[in-house]
Amino acid sequence: MSQTKSDNRIATYSEFWFFYLQEHSNSTNRMLHFIGTTFVFIFLITGLVTQNYKLIWLCPLAGYAFAWVGHFKVEHNRPATFKYPFWSLISDFKMYFFFLFGKLNKEIEKSKSYKF
Repeated sequence: MSQTKSDNRIATYSEFWFFYLQEHSNSTNRMLHFIGTTFVFIFLITGLVTQNYKLIWLCPLAGYAFAWVGHFKVEHNRPATFKYPFWSLISDFKMYFFFLFGKLNKEIEKSKSYKF
């Protein structure tokens, strides 16, 4: 059963996580997110190590550019960032590491039982 508030907003992060995965059901969309987040890490680490802090400004551009292409051109849905910015950011990194360590498919399967 959904734990949403009366204004149709998701009330808990654990519920949001499964909603987030459903909004990323297309593997191409997930791959675009993975590529964008990889660039975020590259720009962040390179900027810090080289002390070229201007590179850090590229992080949001890289992350959002790939993600939004994935949503608008591939998945054909609205990014959850517009309604849940903090939870979406957390979930992007969570999805990245679940993918990296081979655990994402199991999470996606669990998310399919939730109805929103």
